[in-house]
Amino acid sequence: MARDNSIKSVLVIGSGPIVIGQACEFDYSGTQACRVLQAEGIRVILVNSNPATIMTDPQFADATYIEPITPEFIERIIAAERPDAVLATLGGQTALNAAIGLYQAGTLEKYGVKLIGADVAAIERGENRELFRGIVEKIGGESAKSIICHTMDEVLKAAALLNYPVVIRPSFTMGGLGSGIAFDESSLHQIAGAGLRHSPTSELLIEESIIGWKEYELEVMRDKADNVVIVCSIENIDPMGVHTGDSITVAPALTLTDVEYQKLRDLSIDIIREVGVDTGGCNIQFAVNPDNGRIIVIEMNPRVSRSSALASKATGFPIAKIATKLAIGYTLDEIRNDITQVTPASFEPTLDYIVVKAPRFAFEKFPDADPRLTTTMKSVGEAMAIGRSFPEALMKALRSLERREAIFTFPAGLSVETRTELLEAMKIPTEYRLQQVQKAMWLGATIEQAHQSTKIDRWFLRQIEIINEEARTIRDCAELDLPTLRSAKEMGFSDSQIATLRGSNEEDIRRARHHAQIRPVYKTVDTCAAEFEAFTPYYYSSYEEESEVRTRSKPAVIILGSGPNRIGQGIEFDYSCVHASFTLREADFETVMINCNPETVSTDYDTSDRLYFEPLTLEDVLEVIHAESQAGPVLGVITSLGGQTPLGLAAGLKAAGVTILGTSPEAIELAEERGAFGEVLRQQELTAPEFGMAASQQEALAIADRIGYPVLVRPSFVLGGRGMEIVYDDDSLSGFISRATDITPDRPVLVDRFLDSAIELDVDALYDGRELFLGGIMEHIEEAGIHSGDSACVLPAMTISDAQRAQIRAATLTIAQGVGVLGLINIQFAMADQKLYVLEANPRASRTVPFVSKATGVPLAKAAARICVGATIAMLREEGVLPTSGDAIAKGVSVKEAVLPWNRFRRADGRGVDSVLGPEMRSTGEVMGIASNFGQAYAKSQISSFGPLPREGVVFISLADKDKSSGLAPARELIKLGFSLLATAGTADFLRSHGVPSVQVRKNSQGAGPLGEKTIVEILNGGGIDLVINTPVGRGTRADGWAIRTAAVQRSIPIITTTSGFSAAVQGINALQAGSLSVRPIQEWLDS
Repeated sequence: MARDNSIKSVLVIGSGPIVIGQACEFDYSGTQACRVLQAEGIRVILVNSNPATIMTDPQFADATYIEPITPEFIERIIAAERPDAVLATLGGQTALNAAIGLYQAGTLEKYGVKLIGADVAAIERGENRELFRGIVEKIGGESAKSIICHTMDEVLKAAALLNYPVVIRPSFTMGGLGSGIAFDESSLHQIAGAGLRHSPTSELLIEESIIGWKEYELEVMRDKADNVVIVCSIENIDPMGVHTGDSITVAPALTLTDVEYQKLRDLSIDIIREVGVDTGGCNIQFAVNPDNGRIIVIEMNPRVSRSSALASKATGFPIAKIATKLAIGYTLDEIRNDITQVTPASFEPTLDYIVVKAPRFAFEKFPDADPRLTTTMKSVGEAMAIGRSFPEALMKALRSLERREAIFTFPAGLSVETRTELLEAMKIPTEYRLQQVQKAMWLGATIEQAHQSTKIDRWFLRQIEIINEEARTIRDCAELDLPTLRSAKEMGFSDSQIATLRGSNEEDIRRARHHAQIRPVYKTVDTCAAEFEAFTPYYYSSYEEESEVRTRSKPAVIILGSGPNRIGQGIEFDYSCVHASFTLREADFETVMINCNPETVSTDYDTSDRLYFEPLTLEDVLEVIHAESQAGPVLGVITSLGGQTPLGLAAGLKAAGVTILGTSPEAIELAEERGAFGEVLRQQELTAPEFGMAASQQEALAIADRIGYPVLVRPSFVLGGRGMEIVYDDDSLSGFISRATDITPDRPVLVDRFLDSAIELDVDALYDGRELFLGGIMEHIEEAGIHSGDSACVLPAMTISDAQRAQIRAATLTIAQGVGVLGLINIQFAMADQKLYVLEANPRASRTVPFVSKATGVPLAKAAARICVGATIAMLREEGVLPTSGDAIAKGVSVKEAVLPWNRFRRADGRGVDSVLGPEMRSTGEVMGIASNFGQAYAKSQISSFGPLPREGVVFISLADKDKSSGLAPARELIKLGFSLLATAGTADFLRSHGVPSVQVRKNSQGAGPLGEKTIVEILNGGGIDLVINTPVGRGTRADGWAIRTAAVQRSIPIITTTSGFSAAVQGINALQAGSLSVRPIQEWLDS
């Protein structure tokens, strides 16, 4: 039953931008699919709007469409490319919903294209709550008691029948979007109202609550010959009530009896057969009542899911790769296991280790958001760790999160009151609940008390008790003898944790450990518990006897990855690391990747020659470097491609005698330490906005008085604008200083003059010590003061002159020389009143490298990796990696737009969080629009980022006083385009006085009018507005503006909060009215 030879070309639908609930695990699976199809000689057509993923680089498909993932755009692609088949099961819910849209519109039938991976009927059976419930019943399984609802009246009746609490689950959404648990009628209105809006079919399932039950999931694959394998079982440490993406999970499942596991296995096999997924993978979730063993089937995803990436990395079984082969006709027994090279894919993986996944959150970016964890996913990334025991894997996973608060601590002198408070606090699931459990048990809480508060299984609580017992032994032993030290390391304690318990320092513990020859060995992930030899070096550390690291003769380059995804450090950095690995392998180096993020391409076992799944801490990285130095020659370590995580390790590595390739730690310090960088600028006669460094509140107020308000305040050494604010007076500044003290200890706070209404520019360039290559000058669409990661930007820059371009290039060269860059540098400039200011320089791969590379066709990350190991720009020009002369040139006009997660967060009272942009980064991902002019490119970027601009209708405008004059021209243009305008009093008066007609509406704070005139918020909730323009008043959140913005977010009405964004939107609407937007593969753009 070999491959289906009728399939000569396949359209792969990607997953679009990184959003909460659908992160880079789908880029990993989509990249796998493209590579498999190309290897089979099939023409690959890809549609994906995300520029940050390596998947949309031109070499991964024959025709790559960086276009919106909507049925309309995909139809245009199908019409142009005429693929034989569409593969939609590897792009998350986005791809699946798009495929169903194509089917329902008759597009697939019209062009004779078949859907592979799962047919529409199977998708419907898996995703439609009612159909799936019938299937579970048919095979003898049980679902939670539930009622399907389509209106709020039906929802209220259902809740009365089922009794509170009830669980609300919308159909066809991802990451639990719109779901929740209602404990009373008011929370039911709030959650079900949002759920009805988020479900594309306005369908909800209201079901009995099974909060507190144990939650499991199984990854299952089936082929057309009806072979079924269970790839992996996964258990949530948090009981039901917390979304599986937000729970710490463990593989394999650890607290099931063999009989229970066999029941889940049998149910899974029966379900996948009955649903009819016969060429791919799916994920099935179960709840088990810990008191009586009753099993309930929660749901299934008839596609590769978030857990599939985790299961793939946990087992070494490449689910996406095998699902793609099944989709084109192979059967499991015909596919060889890459790792063993002898067993077929029908051979179920067996683990002789424990894997723990821990989620990473970003609540600090949304200070007014409700921190409770519910069935709506809120985490932005995850880390995974492998150990020989559960405590070892858990301790490694927690330190992989790079959060001081995540690591278990063992404080002295806390009281019984603290224990009681912790037992009460842990009843509500939050980001650090497991740390509360550990601390309460350290203070004497029993397993039973912790279980009553959290319903976490007693077995896991006993493991935490064992960790605490070990900590007591470390603390209390008179002398830290070898057996105690070895036992501590076997349990996953870091040198730093041991040092804290002993009142020593990390360096002394490390020295003692090395002196005693206590070092980790590295074991192989081999899919078969060492039954067969493994041929892929995919390693994890453990404190055992025998190391499995093979010797080598080629010089190795070690690449440090970027750790768990987070806001400010996402997939864009993984992109650069993967490119480095690919290009250095081609240049005949052995590449070694160290990373702990299971979602990414960098942690694929065939991306690098060797993969170490380890935390990115100084201790863990030094141990890998030592093991590799024993195995063969090591050229050095690249720290400049993975974002702030590896950069933060560079100085410590160098101090330990490790060779850092590329930009030196001293140069990084020079660029990131504001005083030293200011000196570089002074020497080069470049201008920065006036600034000062303050170590106290008094100093900060004195600096602000000298340079004048508004000022931008921020801590030094941060990524993603963490802790930045624009402040307008002494009170706000004093408030910031009191909050900012703990962000980066021993680092002063920076106070900069804020350049109001300047144009901000972003530059990516390469420097080899002699020559500069300019990758691109991007112009931000939002004015200065919006974080560069959240601002839309355009390449080429649209409003700067050739003379200014030359000035920017010269400034970039002098900064690169002055800092001492070797590789990539990103510089942010501002142009205010025709004067160029330098805002900051980052001597590393930046967030914009993938976007610039796609817009220009120049592989900047590849070139940077080669420069790190000694190549020059002249050599790279000769080899054809860089253009033979000149700098990179943008092909067409490309717009990058940020995607923001406002719809995921609510305040504790159920109201939305404010959607206003500022200097702190909040976006989770990005999209790209490419076209021949700015208007079309911008319109495409808005469609891709879930805020499509209207072609007609009603626009509401409310402008702050400082924005009124700049908002006049776009408002006038909207009238010309046939829109009608609504405005609040001040804006309406201003528009009227300048001859622009608008209808005045009441502010929310004014309440309804004497004749029942509605407020703007009531009009928004009634669905009478198509676009909202609302620029906030300078300082803080004004109640009226906040009410308008949150109402717009809750109704999914596009909202723009800057006047420059307003002008761009008008150009986009103009382009939409002028005709349909054309599609064109990136390969054609780059050849033009």
